[in-house]
Amino acid sequence: MAKTSRKPAKIAKETAVQEAAAKPALLSGGNPQIAKAYGDAPVQAYIAAMPGWKSDVGRRLDALIARAVPGVYKAVKWNSPLYGIEGQGWFLGIHCFTRYVKVAFFRGTSLLPAPPGQSKQKEVRYLDIHEDDQLDEAQFAAWVKQASQLPGERM
Repeated sequence: MAKTSRKPAKIAKETAVQEAAAKPALLSGGNPQIAKAYGDAPVQAYIAAMPGWKSDVGRRLDALIARAVPGVYKAVKWNSPLYGIEGQGWFLGIHCFTRYVKVAFFRGTSLLPAPPGQSKQKEVRYLDIHEDDQLDEAQFAAWVKQASQLPGERM
């Protein structure tokens, strides 16, 4: 009888454990826990870790933002992707909740028309995107362009 090696199965199991450990934990509402970091890579890691349909929304939003503001500055802080102009601050952020993805325009009251969601913070306006919502991409891109031209938030 030929002796079979268990090494490939053991290696596969170890690899699966490492991959599972490398996936970000999901916090309350399914928000991915991503370490604070600057650049596109942590934002893409956040988007990839968004659960279910939210990941597709995240990819769409990220692409629309990058198209509307070439060279947009990106980071993940407080487990949320932020978008801004380098040296000028952040103009929007994204956050996962249980039933929707929230886009926060930090100077949203200055946008025309203002995004629909009100905030307890004076200038912030929100756009909540639910699973079956049809995103008005032209309006979203217009808000992003306007927001990118306003003074950003320092965080």
